[in-house]
Amino acid sequence: MSGKIGATARKSTKKSSRGRTNSARGLTEPRWNSNVLFTVGLVVLAAVMIGGLIAISKLGGDDPAPAGSTAANEALVRSDSHKLSTAADGKVTVVEFLDFECESCGAAYPGVEKLRAEYKDKITYVVRYFPIQSHPNAMNAARAAEAAAKQGKFEAMYVKLFDNQTTWGHKQEAQTKAFEGYAREIGLDLGKFRADVADASTEQRITKDSDDGQTVGVQGTPTFFINGERFTDDATYEGLKAAVDAALAK
Repeated sequence: MSGKIGATARKSTKKSSRGRTNSARGLTEPRWNSNVLFTVGLVVLAAVMIGGLIAISKLGGDDPAPAGSTAANEALVRSDSHKLSTAADGKVTVVEFLDFECESCGAAYPGVEKLRAEYKDKITYVVRYFPIQSHPNAMNAARAAEAAAKQGKFEAMYVKLFDNQTTWGHKQEAQTKAFEGYAREIGLDLGKFRADVADASTEQRITKDSDDGQTVGVQGTPTFFINGERFTDDATYEGLKAAVDAALAK
């Protein structure tokens, strides 16, 4: 606050100004001592500070969309979302927000693959990008997967990245050569792959997934949703299977 709290407490040198009676209103002007003014000033200052903190907290982004709301459902699965399997009846949809360099995602991967092999066309399995900034090659890996998707080979690159995560993951230098090697192994046109990796639209597509993740409250990876509800148990085959079975039984 730029003004001085005690400024209004300046005493008049004229005694006639103290306790004057306003004859027109029949009121006596109050006498404000410095303690009262100081207290009022503190209250005003506290109110301003609280208001400022509330405003700052809102700068961090909007609250996540409530589970099951239209906004949340739209953010979970888009028309261009990558699907590793599709259920004919559309009864159960599993959505995973992942980071290819995330060790927890790598640990969950074998269980996910077992689940996918067991349920095949009984569930729709959707993969969404959510690269973590602290992982050096998370965005590069997502770019490789998206570039592969543009040649119809998203799943093949998804498998390559997770199968070899311990080889390329958590290295400070860019893993461009490793990803290009995987592109060759799965039969991609390498020239197109390189161009798509560098294309700004590729990163925009990945960022769109991340933005959707934030909309539904994703804060880390892997984060799973089953029929729009966040899966909160351990990301193991047994845990995911139990949740899928429960959804299929409804």
